[in-house]
Amino acid sequence: MKAVILAGDKGTRGKPYTEYFPKAMTPINGKPMIDYIVKYLKSFSFVDEVIVISDFNGLGGQIKNYYGNQKNITFAQDSQNGTGVDLLHIANKLKNESEFVLWFVDNLCAIDLEKMKEIFKEKKSLACIATRTKRKEETGFATVENGIIKKFKEKPIMKLQLSECLGVYMLGKDIIKKIKSKQKQNKINLSFDILQKLSKEGKISAFDIGEKEWIDAESPMVLERNEKIVKKIIKQMGF
Repeated sequence: MKAVILAGDKGTRGKPYTEYFPKAMTPINGKPMIDYIVKYLKSFSFVDEVIVISDFNGLGGQIKNYYGNQKNITFAQDSQNGTGVDLLHIANKLKNESEFVLWFVDNLCAIDLEKMKEIFKEKKSLACIATRTKRKEETGFATVENGIIKKFKEKPIMKLQLSECLGVYMLGKDIIKKIKSKQKQNKINLSFDILQKLSKEGKISAFDIGEKEWIDAESPMVLERNEKIVKKIIKQMGF
């Protein structure tokens, strides 16, 4: 199975840092964030190649320089026209795959891809998305009765009314066909243009990560502010 890492985001939320290095190269304990994801993906026996998509003509070139000619890691130029077009650029690499992993680089989580694959197969879905129904809040909450605070809850774990979609997907080969049918569009967004319709047809499954921590690593500041959680995730990844 191939694993595709999308690392072409311009990182606008991470400025001014991302004016000097891509979000993927954000350091964690002296190593770039993408390296933890690459090694984690390769830790699964069924992942035989990692494909990194980024703007290698720009700051993304730092990623390519970091890996050099490392075995089982290949690179593809970001299309700048949406996730769907990015996947069309590597369609030849995916043509013999019954399914593949798509991982947005700013998602830091030790997702059990083995179990996710089982859900994907069991539900006979065209796509499976990692989700969560619980979230640890970064602010304090209170129980209020008649305008009086009765109890404080500092940074509680909240149950979400809706499942939150995370940036890790398992996609079937038919997804590429669906994208190709939209080729006349200048830009193709995987979620809005492809998965939205498939969800109404009951062809998208969800893999709930349960109690596992997840971070949207949008900037070095977020990682620094959540240092304890980051360390826990890295440990869960096996590093």
